[in-house]
Amino acid sequence: MTTAFYSPDSSTLHDMGRGHPERPERISAVHKGLEQAGLLNGLDRRQAPAVGRSALERVHDPDYVEQLFAASPASGLRQLDPDTAMNPHSLEAASDAAGAVVNAVDRVLAGDAANAFCAVRPPGHHAEYARAMGFCFFDSVAVGAAHALTRHGLERIAILDFDVHHGNGTEDVLRDEPRVLFCSSYQNPLFPYTDDEIIPGKLIKSPLRAGQGSDVFRRTIERDWLPSVSAFKPQLVLVSAGFDAHRADPLAGLELEADDFAWVTERIVELADEFCDGRIVSTLEGGYDLSALAASAAAHVGVLLKRGER
Repeated sequence: MTTAFYSPDSSTLHDMGRGHPERPERISAVHKGLEQAGLLNGLDRRQAPAVGRSALERVHDPDYVEQLFAASPASGLRQLDPDTAMNPHSLEAASDAAGAVVNAVDRVLAGDAANAFCAVRPPGHHAEYARAMGFCFFDSVAVGAAHALTRHGLERIAILDFDVHHGNGTEDVLRDEPRVLFCSSYQNPLFPYTDDEIIPGKLIKSPLRAGQGSDVFRRTIERDWLPSVSAFKPQLVLVSAGFDAHRADPLAGLELEADDFAWVTERIVELADEFCDGRIVSTLEGGYDLSALAASAAAHVGVLLKRGER
């Protein structure tokens, strides 16, 4: 077994306009980073079927889903908020992104892949139960979690989110789901301006301040995430892999390097090895400096691939 890799063509068709940081070139950057690191040919490339409405409606208001599809423009852009817009391909891309996570969950739980990485866009972790926001339409990682709970009967899933922005959408749609542990590290204050509430055994928030870097990040993960995940004993680990905490990213102010994303992935792999036979499904969230994104994604996937090749 090796690492399953999903990167649907539709991810490059979603475009929110000239100058928008969440741009199609992000996918090209990920591919370039993997190729330059000698990783791309070692991945098991998979197709991502579009997600079904029923899977979306496990975590999103059915009326919201219907209204979003009805609002999809035939041409041009339709603005949903100051940061989030649809072009004619956006909902196809968002559906394929969620579909990639769902299919990856199926493959990993079936033992057809050791783990998986979904190089998809738009990101998803800001999409709330009935609200698109922060570049996101459907919360792909939450859709994958709900699928694993419903279709595979899992009882404990850990979602680990190291994007520089808190995954408010994931918190919103899964906050009352006792079978999910959600851990999120993020810069605060920063969009989406969350509170830092912690619910032991359920919701672990790890706020970081602008200017903080590797040492503080690593100590925080060791203090907050590792004991919480160990106590929870997940049967599957899902990862919201945002790389915008990199020091070069234009949308935030943390000081991480690509090596930090390798380090946190190693800790995640160790947890997954201990509790769930290494079962990890990771999906791309943020990361807006293309060079930093390329290096950071390669660092993350390199650790997953090394685990898959054991």
